[in-house]
Amino acid sequence: MRNITLSADENLIEAARRRAASQNTTLNAQFRVWLADYVGREVQAAQAMRTVRELQGKLRVGRKLSRDEMNER
Repeated sequence: MRNITLSADENLIEAARRRAASQNTTLNAQFRVWLADYVGREVQAAQAMRTVRELQGKLRVGRKLSRDEMNER
């Protein structure tokens, strides 16, 4: 694992350390989780876009959907 140096407000760092400690972890461990999530979101977005491109023109509903139908979840 490689070390890096970051700069942030001293009060913010201390508050983050206290929060991490209250969750039985460390600020370093929380940063690693955040970093993996940060990179993972980009990877997920790229995978989603690949899937959308693959499906373009392949799915048929059979009729034009209403605005409400398109926005249903």
